[in-house]
Amino acid sequence: MSPGDCVDVLMIGSEDTSARVVASSVRVAHVPKSGDTGPGDGADGALIVVSVPRRTATVLAGAAADSRLAVTLC
Repeated sequence: MSPGDCVDVLMIGSEDTSARVVASSVRVAHVPKSGDTGPGDGADGALIVVSVPRRTATVLAGAAADSRLAVTLC
């Protein structure tokens, strides 16, 4: 994955294995290199930065608070 790629962001609930799309066709803005991350910043999984409108960012933040997020390339 690299900046400029188009991805869908999915939320995977902790209580079941179903997933739902919480942001579709968003652009990857930045993919930190290995070693650029520190404790508590999501380094237990891959970290990417996406460029989305403020409303979508709020939805993503809420989804990340209690679920895991995954991305798929469009």
